[in-house]
Amino acid sequence: MPVLPGAEPYRHEGGEVGVLLCHGFTGSPQSLRPWAEYLAERGLTVSLPLLPGHGTRWQDLQITGWQDWYAEVDRELRELLTRCAEVFVFGLSMGGALTLRLAAQHGDAIRGIVIVNPANKVHGLGAPVLPVVRHLIRTTEGVTSDIAKEGIEEVGYDRVPLQAAHSLRNFLRLVDGELPQVTQPMVLLHSLQDHVVPPVDSARILGRVSSLDVTEILLEQSYHVATLDHDAERIFQESCAFVDRLAPNAVRKGSTTGG
Repeated sequence: MPVLPGAEPYRHEGGEVGVLLCHGFTGSPQSLRPWAEYLAERGLTVSLPLLPGHGTRWQDLQITGWQDWYAEVDRELRELLTRCAEVFVFGLSMGGALTLRLAAQHGDAIRGIVIVNPANKVHGLGAPVLPVVRHLIRTTEGVTSDIAKEGIEEVGYDRVPLQAAHSLRNFLRLVDGELPQVTQPMVLLHSLQDHVVPPVDSARILGRVSSLDVTEILLEQSYHVATLDHDAERIFQESCAFVDRLAPNAVRKGSTTGG
């Protein structure tokens, strides 16, 4: 199945510090591509994979589950760890949950994490009945392009397969139980107005992780897909400053060459 234009995975061979970026549920690497390119231009090695079932058509997502999505980012992380001296993981929405599980599972192998509007729970009146409803109704309305900035669209699906949403619900419950195992330095950025993931998710994550080095940043001008929104530049700058603090001399200042 052809990949949607803009949804292709992205990789850049840079220095000895690497960053793995994880996109969100029903989204694609397009939502994080500007972030990935920003990091690459500053000399970092970057990996932004396309999660299984994403970036093509919603029917492909219907036959995948959280085990497939997590296996992909876990594989990419292990590959980065063989090539880089230090590795960071960044994620948006469900990508934030994937980031948190990688952190819980891999411990000190991950130097630090940055998560943007991370998902912790499937919300809505229909969430509790997903185990039953998924057998009766195939899809519901999509959740992409929650962006305040005019004229910006997220490449993703306009339908959400309920089978996949049920798997996401199970995954988020699993990750919630593992949050106390997260000990890495962390930056959590979340929008004050988010129509997909409410602020309570960020609050719960902040309250349950065991990390001692935690920075919370409020994004006042963006909706859910903040990496494509008004606060995108701030996200990019804060994440680079975070890497520079924990891995001095990794970030090449003022560079304009990407890959």
